[in-house]
Amino acid sequence: MSAVSVIAVITTKPGHRETILEAFRANMPAVHAEDGCIEYAPAIDADGMGSFQTPFGKDTFVVIEKWASKEHLMAHAASTHMKEYASKTKDLIADRTIHVLSSAT
Repeated sequence: MSAVSVIAVITTKPGHRETILEAFRANMPAVHAEDGCIEYAPAIDADGMGSFQTPFGKDTFVVIEKWASKEHLMAHAASTHMKEYASKTKDLIADRTIHVLSSAT
């Protein structure tokens, strides 16, 4: 089994990013306790980067994940706590793009 990384780009309906991030942060301990979770955290645009950066914007956050295997990732996606998180936040999400990546080394 080889590790997989996930970059999930979540764009909320205008003004709802912090509401979803609150629900996300509340769910993090359950995700971190999952078998195979190596990394799972939200990130937002860094301030003051100037033209060096292409910002996602004020209604978007990115989830950076790393899982021990694709089987662990699939179990995560099917978990009860992720289904509950999705039901709490689905009406506040405008767009979601998920990229699952394997190492190129």
